[in-house]
Amino acid sequence: QVQLVESGGGLVQAGGSLRLSCATPGWDISSYYMGWFRQAPGKEREFVTAITWSGGKTYYADSVKGRFTISRDTAKNAVYLQMNNLKPEDTAVYSCARGPYRRQIQFRRRDEYDYWGQGTQVTVSS
Repeated sequence: QVQLVESGGGLVQAGGSLRLSCATPGWDISSYYMGWFRQAPGKEREFVTAITWSGGKTYYADSVKGRFTISRDTAKNAVYLQMNNLKPEDTAVYSCARGPYRRQIQFRRRDEYDYWGQGTQVTVSS
């Protein structure tokens, strides 16, 4: 059974930072695109960032570029999302997702990902 387990969410003031983690017990992240998406109340789930299965490229939504950083640790089979200079509009449930095995995907599309974590809440106060 494929599992993705997010952690690290919480309440933070505007301008603050959080680091989200996505643990992937039982399988090797180095063969999959990994993405982070978020969903705010009343809105659709939206793309935040992705990293290729080789780890060589990262992609970001314009709204987070320069503030968020995706990274991974293949030894720990974990993916991270470092979020700096947080804004109230970043408030959402953040979920990590896994793409199909060693296949290039349209990483901004939700339906390109096969498995999802349960999400972790990030709340940014003004």
